Amino acid sequence: MSNDWLELKNKVVVITGGVGGMGTKFSEEFAKQGAKIVLIDMVEEKTKARAQELAQKYGIETLAVTCNTTNEDEVDAAVKAVIDKFNRIDVLVNTAAILRFSPLEDLRLDEWQAALNVNLTGYFLTSQRFGRVMIQQKYGTMVHISTVASRYPETYSGAYSTTKAAVNMMSKQIAAEWGQYGIRSNCVLPCLVKTPLSKNFYSDAKVEKGRTRLVARRRIGTLDDIANTVLFMASDRSDYTTGDEVTVDGGLNMMISDMIPKPGGRRQYAIDHH
Repeated sequence: MSNDWLELKNKVVVITGGVGGMGTKFSEEFAKQGAKIVLIDMVEEKTKARAQELAQKYGIETLAVTCNTTNEDEVDAAVKAVIDKFNRIDVLVNTAAILRFSPLEDLRLDEWQAALNVNLTGYFLTSQRFGRVMIQQKYGTMVHISTVASRYPETYSGAYSTTKAAVNMMSKQIAAEWGQYGIRSNCVLPCLVKTPLSKNFYSDAKVEKGRTRLVARRRIGTLDDIANTVLFMASDRSDYTTGDEVTVDGGLNMMISDMIPKPGGRRQYAIDHH
């Protein structure tokens, strides 16, 4: 298999939350493939520095765009900047998200609205505005970072699960409406993966050990696990997959029965009663 099997070289890849934990990892992996990288984030100096670093390290073209993805004027300006430089957009990867812990009965309206704005409205605006370019091109691919918590509620996490469930449906709607224009849209659903949003969960060794036991693969996932899936879904190698939700959880979703205790343990119980 050739090193360019994904055929991402020279593809124009826009990554929102471009200097966040996931965005930083994804941009590195796309850059290794020779893609042209557009980083969109609110932190101007850090975004510019990261874009310059990737350009020098991998000999690729990059663009840094300072943008609040919840502001439509700024998103429109970001689209213009990308088109002015590259004249097209091949891939959009939405990663920007926030998580505010709170029981629902204590969740303030401003916290609810902040999560909706960043996690859903931001995804909608970037998808819509870059999507208009893709419609004109008759080609484009979108990958949205969601979460397994979009299917099963992440309790005491405010609006997080609700917003991510909405992202899943938005992606399906994009796939259904824009498939006729050659556009694909899919979600990647990680869980039990060490990310900047979840790193505090693993500061306690007992918590990490307990979580590892719940995963069929018996390990906690990494950003590499997510990035590998994102690159595949962004590439034309997954061309006949759209409107889907690709789970990256090490088999957690299959382990519900294993979590239900049996006398002596589930394996021993099966042996004793064989």
